[in-house]
Amino acid sequence: MIQMLLRRPMLPLLALPMLFAPAPLPAQAGAAPYVVAESGRAFGRLQEAVDAIGDGDGTIRIATGYHRDCAVQTAGRVAFVAAEAGRAIFDSVSCEGKAALVLRGRAARVDGLVFQNMRVPDGNGAGIRLEQGNLDVANSLFRNSEEGILTANDPAATLTIDRSTFSRLGRCDRGLSCAHSVYTGEYGRVVVTHTRFEKGSGGHYLKARAREVEISDNSFDDTQGTATNYLIDLPSGSTGRITGNLLVQGRDKENYSALIAVAAESRDNPSRGLVIEGNRASIPQGIGRSSVFVADWSGEPLAIGANQIGPGLKPFEKR
Repeated sequence: MIQMLLRRPMLPLLALPMLFAPAPLPAQAGAAPYVVAESGRAFGRLQEAVDAIGDGDGTIRIATGYHRDCAVQTAGRVAFVAAEAGRAIFDSVSCEGKAALVLRGRAARVDGLVFQNMRVPDGNGAGIRLEQGNLDVANSLFRNSEEGILTANDPAATLTIDRSTFSRLGRCDRGLSCAHSVYTGEYGRVVVTHTRFEKGSGGHYLKARAREVEISDNSFDDTQGTATNYLIDLPSGSTGRITGNLLVQGRDKENYSALIAVAAESRDNPSRGLVIEGNRASIPQGIGRSSVFVADWSGEPLAIGANQIGPGLKPFEKR
C-alpha cells in the first residue's frame, strides 16, 4: 500500500499557495469584494452582485479574504470566480439554512473558491447546494463541513467537478440522515476528474444517483477517515465509467464491506455495461478483515476490466 500511496495523484494546484501564504484578511474590510466583470460594477454583498446579473450571463470576481456572506441564484448563468485561486474563503455561512451558494438558475460555474465550516440545523450544511441547472466546479476546496456539494434532482443537467479537494466532510450521527463529501440526486450526468477525497468524517465520499457517471483519475484516500462508509456509492445504479482512480480504504470504518457499491438501494437506473477498469485499490495490511472492491446489487452485467487489487480485497461480489 505504501508504494501505491506514493504514486497517488497530486493535490490540486490551488492547495499549494494555501499551504504557504499568510492568512487572508476579511474581504469586507477593504473595497467592495464582489465585482461583476462584464460591467465593472462593485458590490458589498454577494447577493447584490448575483441579482445584478439577473437572467443574463455574468462573472463575479470574488476578492481575496474571508467571506461571511452567501447568495441564492434563481436565474441566469453565473460564474463565481476567485480573484486569486484558493484565497477567497467562504467560512461558516449559509443561505436558506442550506449552503454558502444555493444554485437554481440556468447554469453556474465555481472556480478557485474555498468553502469551510458549513453547519446547519438539519445536518446538511454544504459549500454548494445545487437545486437545478448545470454546474462546473474547478480548482476549489471543500473542508471541515457537514457536506461539500449536495444536489436536488435535475435529470436534464450535468454536474462537473475537476481539480478540486474534498477534506474532512460527512457525518452520520444525531439520528439524522447521513451527509457525504459529495451527494448528488437524480442528475443526468456527474463527471468527477483529477479530484482528491480524503479524511472523511462519516458517510460516503462520493454518492451519486446520476444516470451516467464519469469518475476518472481521482484519489480516494481514506487512511485518515473516521467512521466512513463506501468510497464510491452509486445507490440507484448507473452507467458510464469509473477509471484510473486510486482507492485506499482506511481502518476506522462504519461500513468496510466494499469500496465501490452499485445499486445498493434501488435499481432505478440501468447499470449494464458500467465500466470499472484501470483503478488501483487497497485496504490496510494486517487489519484482520477483508473487503470487496466492487459490490453489485444491480443484477446486470458490469464491464469490469483489469484493476490493481491489493491483498485482502475480493475483486467482485454480487449481493
